[in-house]
Amino acid sequence: MRRLLLYIVILSTGIIFLARLFYLQVINTSMFLRSQDNAIEIEYNYPQRGYIYDRNNDLMVSNQPSYDVMVIPRNLKAFDTLEFSKILDITPDELVNKIDKAKIYSPLLPSVVVPQLTKTEYAYLQEKMRKYEGFYIQKRSLRDYQVDHSANILGFIAQVNQKTINENQYYISGDLIGRRGVEAVYEEQLRGKKGVNYIQKDRFNREIGPYKDGIYDTLPEKGKDITISIDSKLQGYGEKLMQNKRGGIIALEPSSGEILSMITAPSYDPSDLVGRKRSPNFSKMWRDTIARPLYDRSILAEYPPGSPFKTLNALIGLQENVVDIDDTFSCNNGFHYGRGRRMGCHPHRSPLAMVSGIAKSCNAYFANVYLRILDKYSTPQEGIDTWKNHVQSFGIGDYLGSDLSTGRPGKVPDSEYYNSIYEYPKYRWGSAATISNAIGQGEVLMTPIQLANMTATIANRGHYYTPHLLTHVDGKPITNEKFTEKKNTTIDPKHFEPVVEGMHQVYTDGTARTLQIPGIEIAGKTGTAENFTRIDGERVQLTDHSIFVAFAPVDDPKIAIAVFVENGYWGSRYAGKIASLMIEKYLKDEITRTDLEDWILSHSLEEEYAKPLSEEPFRINQ
Repeated sequence: MRRLLLYIVILSTGIIFLARLFYLQVINTSMFLRSQDNAIEIEYNYPQRGYIYDRNNDLMVSNQPSYDVMVIPRNLKAFDTLEFSKILDITPDELVNKIDKAKIYSPLLPSVVVPQLTKTEYAYLQEKMRKYEGFYIQKRSLRDYQVDHSANILGFIAQVNQKTINENQYYISGDLIGRRGVEAVYEEQLRGKKGVNYIQKDRFNREIGPYKDGIYDTLPEKGKDITISIDSKLQGYGEKLMQNKRGGIIALEPSSGEILSMITAPSYDPSDLVGRKRSPNFSKMWRDTIARPLYDRSILAEYPPGSPFKTLNALIGLQENVVDIDDTFSCNNGFHYGRGRRMGCHPHRSPLAMVSGIAKSCNAYFANVYLRILDKYSTPQEGIDTWKNHVQSFGIGDYLGSDLSTGRPGKVPDSEYYNSIYEYPKYRWGSAATISNAIGQGEVLMTPIQLANMTATIANRGHYYTPHLLTHVDGKPITNEKFTEKKNTTIDPKHFEPVVEGMHQVYTDGTARTLQIPGIEIAGKTGTAENFTRIDGERVQLTDHSIFVAFAPVDDPKIAIAVFVENGYWGSRYAGKIASLMIEKYLKDEITRTDLEDWILSHSLEEEYAKPLSEEPFRINQ
């Protein structure tokens, strides 16, 4: 039996070795090709990247031809570096450094010396390349932008770095890869597949022809075209309205969560990051730490939400059964609490119930509602945590998890936060210590996309869909449960109608009554957020932020929008006007109130931004 077992082991081992040898020598020729490195040269044929279309099938991004000067260090012969560097329009030191880096990367594989030549540069250089053995020109495609907007959405392409090469065997030195935006998130769909040619060479390094008659050669496969949810016309219009201003705008389709526009200001023309001008332009924008055109305020900037947040406190108050729509509260130019403390409010009739409280944006009304929510519970800790859970159900305080390439979570404070601030239990704190949360002016911070999503949730009467950009790949609709799953809030749908009516009366009889659009019923909410910063260690108040949210039409919402304009004074001054114009543009495809449009286009906030700068320009309300 032992002798039989020995024979079985020997026989099994032999079969395994034979099978492996058969695989390596007959089926898998990669090892053979590697052994032929000195006789075979690999050439890559780069595919066209997929096109990008907007929701109306308008082309936003296509391709244009580009040419890279490549080098294979092993094939280099002596040449005049001074002469060749002049031809390439680089310094001799730059040329030598490029070659040295190529040798370190691989003596046998091609590396880029000068990327992204234009057609004119290519035509001039092609005639002279025969003098410089070891160099050749590789054809590629660069992006050709059909729009001068949407840079933050589309992203850009750039040379792959060594880290990516080490992590992903698809890429080699000199390859292009999507950076930021759609180009980065959907890189695998857009990039296509490289073609490969194996060229046989003789001992004098002369080309003989395709290796084994080209049986191992492959053709490039074009990248897949994608369609995104952006309305290109609306996006371009919004960026035009935000010229000479800073802030962010998000517009959503409430019924699907599709992003209609995603605007950050200031921004830049996406064609500025194409070709050889990409690097200096990117460096210039990167060093601009004041305007920060590369910083996407629509999904990254965290602001106090101001008065639009009052709608959430109204809903929580109804859900917690601490207030009904007929309860009224008096306002004597504000809300008085504690030892002589007062939360101010603008003049309006008093007392007010919920609908008129929203329409008139009464601080005293919502201070009372907020305190009732927290004081319902035995401790302020329990009250604030209950309140937080309701707020978070609207997608606030956590990154929404969309298909955007980046984002920030915002902030919703809880008992742990306030216990830390007030050093509990050494010092006790009560519900009034957090009263600023009642009007969106406390520790709560939100990004524009979170505020737009909150608005879409109210438009839907209690649910939302994760905001996203991708809708089709190669003409086929995507089916991603992440984006089609209905997400319900903790608020019963029955509580939304009075809040919606209050937001409707903001336009008919409230703080936005001058911004009505003929023929369109809108629900909205103005907001003015105090803007504090630190200058030389001192807490300084700057000009308030202008905020506005809205959805329309009221009974069948097609668009929900949030607009933040930094240092824009009050809600209806800048943000309200911009939101109103964008709603009209989207629903009517025209602007009837040209006087309002002219006012926005002719007014600038550059003087506000020229005032003393913050040490931390986006960490506001310190």
